[in-house]
Amino acid sequence: MRVITLNINGIRSAVGRGFFDWAAAQNADVICLQETRAQEHQLPPEAMSLPGFTGYFADAARRGYSGVAIYSREEPRDVCRTLGWDDMDAEGRFIQATFGNVVVSSLYVPSGITGPPRQAFKMNFLERLLTVLARMRHSGRAHILCGDFNIAHKMIDTYNPSRNSTVSGFLPEERAWMDALIEQLGWVDAFRAIDQRPKQYTWWSNWPTAWERNLGWRLDYQLITPDLLPRVTAASIYKEARLSDHAPLTIDYDLNE
Repeated sequence: MRVITLNINGIRSAVGRGFFDWAAAQNADVICLQETRAQEHQLPPEAMSLPGFTGYFADAARRGYSGVAIYSREEPRDVCRTLGWDDMDAEGRFIQATFGNVVVSSLYVPSGITGPPRQAFKMNFLERLLTVLARMRHSGRAHILCGDFNIAHKMIDTYNPSRNSTVSGFLPEERAWMDALIEQLGWVDAFRAIDQRPKQYTWWSNWPTAWERNLGWRLDYQLITPDLLPRVTAASIYKEARLSDHAPLTIDYDLNE
């Protein structure tokens, strides 16, 4: 199973950036998107007719905001579009699809970059989310949790950890939350399981030359339950073209018995 995750930063504008042409050539089985910024009736033809895929969407009630999606070749056994919280479900931040014994989710964690009120909102979301992820982790099923977490976990996950330690996305309390998720609950960072190199980023700001100089952050993850760890065979971040302000993260899993 090849799984790709990407914060697409607007599914309609992604057409012009060449995302759907790129995606069609990737031989993926599941593609998870975040920040689609469109309701389903607004989607361009390219988003509705990705060859070989069916798209499933969780839209925000507010137009042009948030939204997540899962495209899959195989028809899922079921699709869930709720975290169980009306306020967050209205923002279109979670969708989950079950394929046999494997459950794939697309998650979009709020950003706190606009100031203290939004950072408090983000931390409240993360606190509530931890309970959901604990339940998923101990469900007895194999999970692949894809998404933009808006957190760089370790020192090697941002270009300037000293400067960025006071910036939303690399605050001590956010990194501690990731520690709890991985070290206490037992979720596994699939990318870091096989690639420990520094400077492997998935997001770059629009500051001049940030992309060219690789002044980035690793905000996008595929977190997996431990039973899938031996199944991870390859991981890559696509940087040949800028399809979004984020880069696609691809993980291959060998699910053959």
